[in-house]
Parts: sequence; structure tokens; C-alpha cells
Amino acid sequence: MTENTPLAELSLAGVSIWLDDLSRERIASGGLANLIDTKNVVGVTTNPTIFAGALSKGEAYAEQVSALAAAGTSVHDAVFEITTDDVTAACDIFRPVYDRTHGVDGRVSIEVEPGLAHDAAGTVTQAQELWAKVNRPNAMIKIPATVEGLEAITATIALGISVNVTLIFSLERHRQVINAYLSGLEKAKAAGIDLSTIHSVASFFVSRVDTEINGRLEVIGTDTALSLKSKAGVANAQLAYQVYEEAFSTERSLGLISAGANKQRPLWASTGVKDPALPDTLYVTNLVAPEVVNTMPEKTLEATLDHGVIPANSVSGAYDEANRVLDALADEGVSYNDVTQVLEAEGVAKFIISWNELLDTVTAALDSARTTATGAAL
Repeated sequence: MTENTPLAELSLAGVSIWLDDLSRERIASGGLANLIDTKNVVGVTTNPTIFAGALSKGEAYAEQVSALAAAGTSVHDAVFEITTDDVTAACDIFRPVYDRTHGVDGRVSIEVEPGLAHDAAGTVTQAQELWAKVNRPNAMIKIPATVEGLEAITATIALGISVNVTLIFSLERHRQVINAYLSGLEKAKAAGIDLSTIHSVASFFVSRVDTEINGRLEVIGTDTALSLKSKAGVANAQLAYQVYEEAFSTERSLGLISAGANKQRPLWASTGVKDPALPDTLYVTNLVAPEVVNTMPEKTLEATLDHGVIPANSVSGAYDEANRVLDALADEGVSYNDVTQVLEAEGVAKFIISWNELLDTVTAALDSARTTATGAAL
């Protein structure tokens, strides 16, 4: 790990830096390993959008696609094989980090199909399939924090599978996610599973909150409303950390921790700024606290390395101001509940679109490989 850089300072402050990107090219070129060695990256997350982008470039996947096409593999099975192979390879690259941190970091996340977001039983089934296929202890299965997802989180944790809960936007849903995790731990304990082997993060989305609320503030148009732009995302996440602190200091949580359980760490997701007028490290420097994860697109990672100014802790003392921001938004007529409900629905919908794009890309690649193979045989 590199010393004396803003990224090193971030790590020392207790923030685990995970890359929000993965591709076969990044794995094969050694680029992913280099980020571990030089930029303090200790984990990676994926989602349908990331895989759709990686597959669209195509070259690094050509050999596997040709083999899958020759075997007559269906598009859904091909996507399953391709994505789990990438995650398995990334898990192996991160295994030394996993061992060094006793399982806290070195994590690689793979998401269940977004079309299962409202299907608890289907989510649990696919979580088991992904976990078994990757077959690495440092994998994490991503499950969206829909109402149905809460049930799936409990059931998946109860099986001893580590979970990255994604698409969390509201404080109340965050509390429900923590409860789902604790319920899963209780079931796992009753089943005799070693709780120390189960890890989880709660992915709290940041920049998307600002994007949605900023649009509403611009419509309102008053000076007071406009003065609140781009403040909600950070305030909401800071209060999510307060929820985390409170939830894991209860008798219930402490009892499980004494039995070997791990806390479910907050993870800051969607940390690339959408507004170019904002500081490009906004969602990094304002969300520094112990025991959190920040998943960064590479652009944000590089910006933080170049000019990030890292405080010791920019969260724990900010709760009063964060509450004032949310109260002021309510006074201006911005409905917190409506915003978070819209964002959850949009988040699921966007991932479904990306998943369909991924299927289309792989379908085209399989068809091209079969056509090429047929032509060569003639």
C-alpha cells in the first residue's frame, strides 16, 4: 500500500477504498493488481451497468464467447459464466487483502439479476447459485434493498453468505436493512454457522440523492431553495452513519458481536459527482469516518489521489447540521419520502435496462462467433 498520499490518509482514517468497476481487460492487464499496490484499493464492486460497459468493448472476452457459442450456451447462461469468471478472478487477486484484513476487505461484489428485485425467493436462489459458482470466501452477493429484498437479505445471511445490500436511499430503509442483517445472523447462529465468516455492507447512495433533489429545488427557484442545492446527499449519508452507530451499540447487536458477528459497515455508493460545478472529491472528503467503505469510479479515485484533502473525521460531528439540511428541505416543500421512493424505483429500472443491454451485447457476440465458426467450417 502506498504511503503519504491522500488515499493513504483516507485508509488511515478508517475508510476502505473499493473500486466501482471491473472488466476482464483490467484483470488480465494487471491494472487491478496495480491499484491494490499503488492506490490503496482494497475491494471492487460490480453491477449490470459495469458489466454491460465491459462486454461492449468485447476484445478481452472474445475467446470465451467463441467457446460458449460453440457449446450452444444460452445467452443467460453465457452472461452467468462470463460475469462469475471475472468475479472469481478478481477474488483471487484480492485474496491477500482478504487474508491480511481477516475478511473485512478484499471483497468483490456481484449482483443478482435486477429483474429479481421484487422476488425474494428468486433472489435467494440466485444468490446461492452465484455464491456456489464463484466459490470464494471473499465474494459478496449484491441484493437491492427493496421491501422484498429485506426478506432475501435475512434468508441469504442465514445461509452464511456475505451480502452487499445495494440501492439504499432512505434512513428508515437503512434501519430495516440492518434489522434484516441482524435477523439473518440470529438464524445463522441458531443453525450453528460461524458468524465470523459472514460479512455485509449497506450501500447508501449519495450523488443520486443530490441529482433528484437539486432538480426539485430548481423548480421551486427561491433563493433559500437554491442555497440548499447539493447538500442533501452528504447530509443524508452522514445521518446514515449515525443510524449505523446507534444500531450496532444495542444489546441485540452487541450480543451477536460477542458471539463472533461482524458489523454491517456503511458503504458510500454513487460517489462520482454528477454536477461539474461541484468539487470532484465532494463525496469522499465529506464522508470520512471509521469503519466505512467508499466505492469510487476510477475518475473519483484519481481526483482524490491528486488533490484530496482528507480530514480525520467529517461525519461524526456533523449530525446537527445534517438534520438542519433535511429540515430545511422539508420546509421548502421537498418530500424526503417521495424522493427516496422515486430513487429506489429508478435505481431498479436503470439496472434492468443495463441488464437488458448486457443480454443484447452477449447475444450479438454469440451470434457473431457462431457465424464466424460456420464460415470457417465451409
